[in-house]
Amino acid sequence: MRQGLVIAALVLLVDQVSKYFLIDLMAVYPEGIVLTPFFNLVQVWNRGVSFGILGSEWLGNNQRWLLAGLALAVAVALVFWLRRVSHRWEPIAIGLVIGGAVGNAIDRIVYGAVADFFDFHVAGWHWPAFNVADMGISCGAVALVVIAILSPKSQGLE
Repeated sequence: MRQGLVIAALVLLVDQVSKYFLIDLMAVYPEGIVLTPFFNLVQVWNRGVSFGILGSEWLGNNQRWLLAGLALAVAVALVFWLRRVSHRWEPIAIGLVIGGAVGNAIDRIVYGAVADFFDFHVAGWHWPAFNVADMGISCGAVALVVIAILSPKSQGLE
């Protein structure tokens, strides 16, 4: 359990520190910063969930609190899962998701939306902007799926 909580704390720390600096930096460069031919820094406020889904504030200001509460509830549920992991990589994967969920929940509580900055693009196609918390959530979720697929079946389910 300890390993997962340390990973969660690291993801949360890197996420919040990066947002602290990038929000200020993007205020100086509101048009964005081109870093490479395929990667920019931009400022996007995501009021919805992944990829801006439900971003129209369909519940008004309550949406902010509902989505933050949901993210925190998921994080708490994952802490309980963390207490009974069976695979050695599970704590890392779960910690990534917990840290990301809490990082984005903090944004919703403080700003009313999630701050996204990283913009990858190829041939005019842009991946939706994302942040460190989103990377933790995505990598952790993919790792959990891979662990589930590659782990031997439990004895009671065969």
